[in-house]
Amino acid sequence: MTLWAIVPVKPLGRGKSRLSGVLSHEQRTDLNRHLLLHTVDTLTAIPDIEHVLVVSRDQEALALAREHGARTIQENGSSHLNLALARATIIAKSYITRGVLIVPADLPLITSEDVRAMLDLAKPPPVVVVAPDHRQQGTNALLVCPTGLIEYEFGPGSFQRHCERAKLAGARLEICKLPSLALDVDLPEDLELVEEELGAEFGV
Repeated sequence: MTLWAIVPVKPLGRGKSRLSGVLSHEQRTDLNRHLLLHTVDTLTAIPDIEHVLVVSRDQEALALAREHGARTIQENGSSHLNLALARATIIAKSYITRGVLIVPADLPLITSEDVRAMLDLAKPPPVVVVAPDHRQQGTNALLVCPTGLIEYEFGPGSFQRHCERAKLAGARLEICKLPSLALDVDLPEDLELVEEELGAEFGV
């Protein structure tokens, strides 16, 4: 099954503001840059992913993504994640891709094996595969096949909403619970967990 991966990215200098108590502005920017490149490199290494499409308002983020083999789309107008993802999905759908994988660029532990595990759950369609965060509230990755099957509901409480969307669409629902997919970096305690797993420090 070939598909497109869509990666939404906040401006590198503005993302992870809730880490401002433990990271300087420069460190947060470096962290965001590292997370973006790790995500793009992981996704582009997977043969079943035909294209990686990065969506951002940030020209630097878009340029970095292109340097690492991704396609890009400039987010214009007021910033709204679900609207930006919907527009990106329209582009992917125009290329007759069979499915879309949404992966936010803040999963420091994501691996190619994780993504393949999600792809394995997506056969046969119609199907929605949801990878929840470790709090079982947000959505850390979402695979929708066929493309456009459900509307996106990213934001607080999105895990349950995406599950409900899948059921309403009559699709098979698969929950992908992997520790490496469940851990995103939003709060200082998340950063501590990542540092323990990676053996690296991002703080001062």
